[in-house]
Amino acid sequence: MMKIRQILCCSFALLLAPVATVLAESPSPVHAATEQLAKGTQAKDFQLHAVAGELSGDVRLSDVNADGPVVVVVLRGYPTKQCPACTAQVGDLIKNADKFAAKNARLLLVYPGDASQLGMHADDFLHGTKLPAPLTMLLDPGYQFTNAYGLRWNAPRETAYPSTIVVDESGKITFVKISNTHGGRVKSAEILSAL
Repeated sequence: MMKIRQILCCSFALLLAPVATVLAESPSPVHAATEQLAKGTQAKDFQLHAVAGELSGDVRLSDVNADGPVVVVVLRGYPTKQCPACTAQVGDLIKNADKFAAKNARLLLVYPGDASQLGMHADDFLHGTKLPAPLTMLLDPGYQFTNAYGLRWNAPRETAYPSTIVVDESGKITFVKISNTHGGRVKSAEILSAL
């Protein structure tokens, strides 16, 4: 009986070896996004619609970036409910808005999700909060930005990996942090030191 068990275990291990090798060689989505958004790389241009804050209408990264550094904060949007970690992070950014303004930095908050009712969910997320300058909330309907930046968290009840990206005046990425959990958010102090 013991010999049969050893043979089965060895056979099972041999069958799994190629799968383990493929998994070890395949980068995780967060790892792949981190490589795409490495420091010193040129940030991909994007255009999204503003629904709250300093800027209005369609906002293009390259236009905003021409005036100074830009901080892109990717929220979770509406995965089936509002995200308390996102609410706390945005509250922290609002409290420090004047410090970002003093560094001539703009903050673009990206709210991704299904195009259907995304604007309504974004309004609900803000629940009457007026975003001060230099913050602007942008909608990412259908995950166009999230997919282009490799930040789509494609799992049940998920939308995007919570991320923060700092782009300098030349359009280069100088700071990036991508969290593969709901926590692990970047605080204002860390962003301000990266500017």
